[in-house]
Amino acid sequence: MKRQIPLTIIFILGLFMVFQYFVPHETSEFLYEFIALDWPPIIGVFALALGIISLVRVSIKRVRTRDENWQYALVTLIGLAAMLTAGLPWFGGQTSPVVQWQFDFIMRPITATMFSLLAFFIASAAYRAFRARSVLATLLLLSAVIVMIRFFPMGPFTEPAAATADWVLNYPNLAAKRAILIGVGLGIVSTALKIILGVERSYMGRD
Repeated sequence: MKRQIPLTIIFILGLFMVFQYFVPHETSEFLYEFIALDWPPIIGVFALALGIISLVRVSIKRVRTRDENWQYALVTLIGLAAMLTAGLPWFGGQTSPVVQWQFDFIMRPITATMFSLLAFFIASAAYRAFRARSVLATLLLLSAVIVMIRFFPMGPFTEPAAATADWVLNYPNLAAKRAILIGVGLGIVSTALKIILGVERSYMGRD
């Protein structure tokens, strides 16, 4: 019974989401707005609370057992407590100077650092991908060079280079992108059908 009820709910809601798209009636539109637009924020609030509780429990356990890098768990708990406390209405809420200070001098530098490191990872991955070790890698390298040349002034060759880059983007690249999107769409449809029919049950945990 514990598994039949969730499967039944998923089956009914899945069929409803399919039929309401093809039956534009006032009742179906109202139910769609109620189920798909009004309920997700409510569920998201409870999911956020569950995530915070889980984070606190895991961090406290790591601090107590002195696991590897347990100091980061302690910093996480301190930052969480400081942000939650500063965001309370008694301390100014979201417009509190403490909250703004944490965003300006903690969150933004951390975000900038993460994106800076990501740029180096992207450059490293591009170097490995563009090495001309095969015919496909060579074509990828040539396409990347053609597209990058369009951003550099080359005198009389600037316009032909830009036209070639536009052709690469509008024809081979766009064709491959559409093929990927079609494949993704078919995968989404097949996965949705498996979930609606109860074939895919990984979201319920282990059987």
